[in-house]
Amino acid sequence: MTDPLRPDAGLLRAGTGPVRPDDGSLRAGTGPFPTGTEPLRIGNASGFYGDRFDALREMLTGGPLDVLTGDYLAELTMLILGRSRLKDPTRGYATTFLRQLEEGLGLAHERGVRIVTNAGGLNPAGLADAVRELAGRTGVPVRVAHVEGDGLPVPDGFLTANAYLGGAGIAACLRGGADVVVTGRVTDAALVTGPAAAHFGWGPDDHDALAGAVVAGHVLECGTQATGGNYSFFRDHSIGRPGFPVAEVHADGSSVITKHDGTGGVVDIGTVTAQLLYETGGARYAGPDVTARLDTVRLTRQGPDRVRISGVRGEAPPPTLKIGLNRLGGWRNEVAFVLTGLDIEAKARLVREQFADAFARSGTGQPDEVRWELARTDRVDAATEETASALLRLVVRDQDPETVGRAVSGAAIELALASYPGFHVTAPPGRGSPYGVFEARYVPATEVPHIAVLPDGRREHQQPPARTRALDSVEQPPLPEPLPAGLTRIAPLGRIAGARSGDKGGDANVGVWGRDDDAWRWLVHELTVERFEELLPECAGLTVERHVLPNLRALNFVVPGLLGEGVAAQHRFDPQAKAVGEWLRSRHLPIPVALLAAVHAPEVTA
Repeated sequence: MTDPLRPDAGLLRAGTGPVRPDDGSLRAGTGPFPTGTEPLRIGNASGFYGDRFDALREMLTGGPLDVLTGDYLAELTMLILGRSRLKDPTRGYATTFLRQLEEGLGLAHERGVRIVTNAGGLNPAGLADAVRELAGRTGVPVRVAHVEGDGLPVPDGFLTANAYLGGAGIAACLRGGADVVVTGRVTDAALVTGPAAAHFGWGPDDHDALAGAVVAGHVLECGTQATGGNYSFFRDHSIGRPGFPVAEVHADGSSVITKHDGTGGVVDIGTVTAQLLYETGGARYAGPDVTARLDTVRLTRQGPDRVRISGVRGEAPPPTLKIGLNRLGGWRNEVAFVLTGLDIEAKARLVREQFADAFARSGTGQPDEVRWELARTDRVDAATEETASALLRLVVRDQDPETVGRAVSGAAIELALASYPGFHVTAPPGRGSPYGVFEARYVPATEVPHIAVLPDGRREHQQPPARTRALDSVEQPPLPEPLPAGLTRIAPLGRIAGARSGDKGGDANVGVWGRDDDAWRWLVHELTVERFEELLPECAGLTVERHVLPNLRALNFVVPGLLGEGVAAQHRFDPQAKAVGEWLRSRHLPIPVALLAAVHAPEVTA
């Protein structure tokens, strides 16, 4: 029997098997992929595996499109697909996409819309075959192609190993007449750079145009986060059920971000700024197609729900490709104790002492990692029992499932009648569960195959673009003059600044932007690394980086190691750092009264 964790295990080499070309009955399609200088309308219908199921149909019926993309992959998703593939080697892709296509495939064909998706996950060839089978069963004449090469030999102990490819293979598939293009692990922005390069005829040296498409792709990739979802100033607008975003990409790489008429949410400079800052680092946003300079991005409001992105400069991509590896890291368990009423600190101390004694008496000993966190959600003289209660959270990890399983759950259960008054937990303690670890490595781009498998079965190997080994550091832009000294008032930072935060492996980023020019002049001088660490003490002791993006009136803070070994490891309360930005906005500090008086948005609730 083949060891599924061995590098030579064939079932872990997604897309390397024989390709079944479309038969003649499926070659009618929607005609050649449009090329020329007219803007290319690219929509998004998925920001993650599990996003709104009806979005694909809504985007196809809600307004004009040329290409509809769907982003289904994330670091955690690759681990989920890896475990799924262990159970069934024919899977490893996002099955939701197939169910969406049962109706959407016919709609796309009728409207002449190409579909480009990374739902192929670990098995793009398998999903491409499944789409062909669906097309034959429903009688929709579409041509299907896929991109492979990202699936690399899997090292011992890992479940997945995938390179982040660019958009060249997608472009080749579209030029080859594909109506549906399925990929594995490409960069999220490649879903836009590929169609744009095919439409406008860009070559690998068209750095500025490609960089503009990368920025547009980054705005689109998380779906409704560009149209008001997860937005700091959600109270300024009626969000409701946000529509998914559309990018009208132009021949020079500039674009207009919008959405279908009549859909919910909003597209404005704030929502686009927020998404541009999401999961980014410094001024250089490096990818396999191009390095986009985020410090050159300019945003202009063109009208209701229309924001133009222009001025983006590009540089050659780096010589290496990022490799994402996932493995099972061990076993974890958690228990949340409810502490109600008086003496919260003393109750928490008692539980911790009793657990230390229980671990010492157990046959397995204390787990390798034991973390306690007391969340003081309780209020004084509370009107309800729930608001009178705090939560004490215990998280344990170990390589032995017994050490985090029966030893922990047994100790918690035995305390039921022998601990603090009012003892109870939010849920019965369980046996523990496996957790994953994400690792990023880098390999020379020339060592990774990038293959477009065209609708007729022909395989086109894509040559990597010329790459730059080293770039000069980005020159620190001149800072604006600080605001004149004046009266200040203690208030939440969120009164005058927005934020969005996210994860990249074990690192977190927090993008912060000023609501107007004066807020920016104050923010860029006030929110130093030292002040950031003071406001967010969990970040103190880590090597926090600050990057200045004046065109966006924004600062981007990168916090390496805040998330431990990544989202799958569940290292902290907010494992993807989704709300770190909102935590920062809630912190109080002296803010100029003039800035607070200029804010006309609804009062921020502290």
